[in-house]
Amino acid sequence: MATLTVKNIPQSVVDRLKQRATLHRRSLNLEVITCLEAAVEARPVDPDALLAKIRSLRAKPNKIRLTDRLLTQLKAAGRP
Repeated sequence: MATLTVKNIPQSVVDRLKQRATLHRRSLNLEVITCLEAAVEARPVDPDALLAKIRSLRAKPNKIRLTDRLLTQLKAAGRP
């Protein structure tokens, strides 16, 4: 494994990294490595594909129209 030295990191960034490390129960070093891995492995977003997926999710369900009345009935049906 290689060693990397990073200089002049703002104290606010160090503080946030320490908070994240505590939250994730990791050492500060492991948290920094995890953040770096996520940053370099992030895949670029294809806006056209993302919009197509969003549009397909927003499409109306076939033959079902959700109304307040129907939602109220469905909620009541699940109660004892």
